[in-house]
Amino acid sequence: MPLHFIVKMFAAWCAMLLVSVANGGLRELTYGRHVDELTAHQLSTATGIVLLGLVMRAAISRWPPPSRRSAVLLGAGWAALTVAFEFLFFHFVAGHSWLALLDNYNIGAGRIWVFVVLWVAIAPSLFFRCRRSG
Repeated sequence: MPLHFIVKMFAAWCAMLLVSVANGGLRELTYGRHVDELTAHQLSTATGIVLLGLVMRAAISRWPPPSRRSAVLLGAGWAALTVAFEFLFFHFVAGHSWLALLDNYNIGAGRIWVFVVLWVAIAPSLFFRCRRSG
């Protein structure tokens, strides 16, 4: 992938990060005060998937990957950045334990954060394919 494309896609991921922080803030300042923590987590996950989808769709539309392979690599890169940020920031800055961070991936307990990561991983390929077929 060309360097200019990588830089643009990193900028898009930074926009995704800002949207995610805003989504978390919205949860904490509004509905998170009125529902239990698990329900707030699930609602926030759903709204995050929608909002991130809008950002990713805009990025792919504006700066399309040069190939399907590039779209797949982009999704893998965005997912890796997302997980790395989540674990590193929330452990070293916010002070959450590694176990607490891993618990966000416990689907059996209703923790559905993993679907955000999966969406971030596959969305670039889906949007690339839709763009080419549309």
